[in-house]
Amino acid sequence: MRVLVVEDEKALATGLKRGLEAEGFAVDVAINGTDGLWLGRENTYDAIVLDIMLPEINGFQICSTLREENIWTPILMLTAKDGELDEAEALDSGADDYLAKPFSYVVLLARIRALLRRDVRERPAVLEAGDLKLDPASRRCWRADREVTLTPREFSLLEFLLRRKGEALAKSEILAHVWDFDFEGDPNIVEVYIRHLREKLDRPFKRDALQTVRGSGYRLDAQGG
Repeated sequence: MRVLVVEDEKALATGLKRGLEAEGFAVDVAINGTDGLWLGRENTYDAIVLDIMLPEINGFQICSTLREENIWTPILMLTAKDGELDEAEALDSGADDYLAKPFSYVVLLARIRALLRRDVRERPAVLEAGDLKLDPASRRCWRADREVTLTPREFSLLEFLLRRKGEALAKSEILAHVWDFDFEGDPNIVEVYIRHLREKLDRPFKRDALQTVRGSGYRLDAQGG
């Protein structure tokens, strides 16, 4: 899943990026409000972690502007302030959740996952396609009740495919959500990881869930193959 972090404290922004990437997220970072608003407008994210106290444009303004422009990406707002008025203003400006600094990273991660489940698409806690199951919270995967070990990138790719199961997804869209925004490597990396998933989840079980869509990209069969 692709997340935007808008945070002007560079050490915190770097820590959030590293931590979320370790969990399999693709993460973009902005350290001021102007860049944060531009990224939120120009790119598709699954969630935005947004600080309130930012240079140039504050978090309240960014959130309000995105909502006025009908951009409904789930937003978790962060602030160093601790008070009911700030929490109320965050929610009234269009944020979906609020977390005061200092915060527990474990709680932050759980709240991001909760936001992903609240999106306009179905967001169950455990993702399923037939007998293929994936639990983002525990980072575990099963096929036919047999647990399958995945690397963080394989897990992230499968999570994205499961959340969009049945849809034909272009390589560029997969790269945008599973790899970083500024990824400049070989786009054929998608094929490599699709092949890895097939070797682990399809061939040993005589399934064909991970399908190539000629001229488009890839699709995960909604029934799990």
